[in-house]
Amino acid sequence: MTLQIRVAQLNFVVGDMPGNARKIIDAAQAAYAQGARLLVTPELSICGYAAEDLLLRPAFIDACDDALKTVARELAGLKGLHVVVGHPEGGGVRTRSVAVTRRHNRASVLCEGLVVAHYDKRELPNYQVFDERRYFTPGQGVGVFEVDGVKVGLLICEDAWFDEPARLARDAGAQVLAVLNASPFHAGKGAEREQRMRERVADCGLPLIYAHLVGGQDEVIFEGRSFALNAQGQVVARAEGFREADLAVRAERSPQGVDLTAGADALVPLATPDAELWDALVLGVRDYLGKNGFKGAILGLSGGIDSALVLAIAVDAIGADKIHAVMMPSPYTADISWIDSRDMVKRLNVRYDEISIAPLFDGFKQALSAQFEGLKEDTTEENIQARIRGTLLMALSNKTGAIVLTTGNKSEMATGYCTLYGDMAGGFAVIKDVVKTRVFDLARWRNLNDPYGTGSQPIPERIITRPPSAELRPDQKDQDSLPAYEVLDAIIQRYMENDEGVEALIADGFERADVEKVTRLIKLNEYKRRQATVGIRVTHRSFGKDWRYPMTNKFRA
Repeated sequence: MTLQIRVAQLNFVVGDMPGNARKIIDAAQAAYAQGARLLVTPELSICGYAAEDLLLRPAFIDACDDALKTVARELAGLKGLHVVVGHPEGGGVRTRSVAVTRRHNRASVLCEGLVVAHYDKRELPNYQVFDERRYFTPGQGVGVFEVDGVKVGLLICEDAWFDEPARLARDAGAQVLAVLNASPFHAGKGAEREQRMRERVADCGLPLIYAHLVGGQDEVIFEGRSFALNAQGQVVARAEGFREADLAVRAERSPQGVDLTAGADALVPLATPDAELWDALVLGVRDYLGKNGFKGAILGLSGGIDSALVLAIAVDAIGADKIHAVMMPSPYTADISWIDSRDMVKRLNVRYDEISIAPLFDGFKQALSAQFEGLKEDTTEENIQARIRGTLLMALSNKTGAIVLTTGNKSEMATGYCTLYGDMAGGFAVIKDVVKTRVFDLARWRNLNDPYGTGSQPIPERIITRPPSAELRPDQKDQDSLPAYEVLDAIIQRYMENDEGVEALIADGFERADVEKVTRLIKLNEYKRRQATVGIRVTHRSFGKDWRYPMTNKFRA
């Protein structure tokens, strides 16, 4: 006998309980019409992930309860259909001195209008971007239910990374594991996730369905790629990444037990690293702007590679008709920057304007001439130019309702090669977690691929090959004040992302002067990053929730 199972890989909006419930209902009705009797949705699908301190508000939990009841009521007539829904459960009891939390991260099984089983997440992650111990109490029990003679054991995300929860489900009679997930993306996470689930299957001997969230939520991306493993740990089905999807799997019963199978077309191959990173950035822009109701995007186009890359991502994300690129030349802007910017906007067919900042720059210098008398020009004048540009872009944003996309990369954010209230001014930082070497990689990749059909080779080749420059003083080049980007990015990745020590880097062949300079700059510029706009996380450690260093501290490694 065969049990038809569907995974609803959906893009939910945090706090939109009516909208999220509607998505679950629609997916369940479609799955039932196609013969499914079990539908699995992602972790906390009712409220979206991560709801953060909304979970502390009783009214929020009440709204989640109401949405769950709505789903149960609307699906009551679908005889025999079991729908697994993720939601927060419970509230808090406040005494005079402390709030006692009794909330759970729960998966409930709905069938014919009733909750027929539930499971509370046991393992609560509290690292990287996760703060689940702030909001939830660990569960204690198991969740096993039966559908058409197949016993299904529930796990939620982190539970599946540990031995005990799966073993307890197996010991309670489970023949298949269904894992609800909201696991944030970073480069390489998909392959790592599948490998860990193979280890889970090997340990407990049960096939496994992995239902994963898709979508952007503030700085975090969920890439989907839901999958199913058979009892031998082989991937028999995998959904497409970075898009909503409906994954069909069959649970086949035999004298040997229950195993999972799927059609050949259910196994979508994994994307290349460049392709998945591009999709993550596009989804991050599309969802941040779309879910927050922005009409479009504005960015400063300089003729350099960072702004060119952000422009190409934005066009793929929301379309050329919603983008406004603004070139703001200074007295130090090279002619080729004008030429290349004009070339790129023609290729992508976006709105383009040029606003010279030279008169405004002169006005600032004149206004400050008495105070600056006798002092040489330095980074002060460079920063004034950047801040004039930031002011112009924010004025256009205020007037039109479009959001300013900042164009700084991770290498710049790490070392402070950016200006507060200047190029850091804006609403969303698209490539703030992409180091400069990867910026070049992505630009080259995009010129060879057109994944969203918005135009091939959008970035003029000279933008990719010319030496990067902020063009804020005569003959300026980025590498005048920074190590070679290959060296800089390697130090950032090993020191900042992987917490390797200074002496270890030097022992591996990095020049002491380079290591000490870069690590010193990382520490000195924490105050800038604390004031930086939110941006897309694509590594396992980004500047933001992953990186929490005090601005005031005297520790030196």
